[in-house]
Amino acid sequence: MVVVTGASAGIGAATAHELARRGFHVLAGVRRDIDADAIRAPGIEPVLLDITDSLGIAALVRRIAEDPERRPLCALVNNAGMAVNAPLETYPLPDWRRLFEVNLFGHVAMMQALLPVLIKSRGTIVNISSIGGKVAMAAYGPYAATKFALEAVSDSLRREVEPLGMKVVVIEPGAVTTSMLGRVDVAGRRVIDDMTTEQRGRYEGLMHAVIAQAQASVPGGAAPEEAARVIANAITSPRPRTRYTVGRYTAMLARLVSFMPDRMMDRMLDRGLKAHFPKRMAT
Repeated sequence: MVVVTGASAGIGAATAHELARRGFHVLAGVRRDIDADAIRAPGIEPVLLDITDSLGIAALVRRIAEDPERRPLCALVNNAGMAVNAPLETYPLPDWRRLFEVNLFGHVAMMQALLPVLIKSRGTIVNISSIGGKVAMAAYGPYAATKFALEAVSDSLRREVEPLGMKVVVIEPGAVTTSMLGRVDVAGRRVIDDMTTEQRGRYEGLMHAVIAQAQASVPGGAAPEEAARVIANAITSPRPRTRYTVGRYTAMLARLVSFMPDRMMDRMLDRGLKAHFPKRMAT
């Protein structure tokens, strides 16, 4: 049995289907009844789950403990999350806190709740991070901060539980053609609309470039099914790597971060972004 959070669409839904195809019984966490109806399939049992709700997590723990077929929990895939693009100055502090509740503390809550049974089964935790957990591009600060933190938690947890026979794996997707990537335009324009006039003068061009760059990455993005196969392979491997990347150029960028000086990385990222600035705003 495997738990997959954020299974209503994208990587989560593709992972639920891939694991069911490989013979696992998947408890697919979704937040709405309509999403439960959409994901339900042979081998996939939808469960209503908000990872920031302790009562919902407790209900999931009971469901696992009372499984009628006494199937062990083999893995937890922490996939639920929110994506945000906003300059630090413009993103309200309550929104920062909400983002961390979903992208970090919700995953921590899931791990704390399910670690006792995963330790017994010598199972696997798969945390879905991002290339944003390695490099924080302009206007990605809030989102990248949650992913950097998730990477640190994953490293520490791996060193705590490997002696107990457990495995902890991080997946770092780049551009993946999911609805989350498609929502960058709408969410980004909302950020611009909420800026003060002074902030708009500083950051509007940047935000338009970030939106355009994200849209340009869609045609070359990896399919969710590619990420799902990587996740399923990590779960079924007797000795998985600690990290896997997904998507074109993602592995290369992750390697560059490890040895490229900060200023050189700044210039490389700046050149890539400048190509997407509106002509009248280009600097």
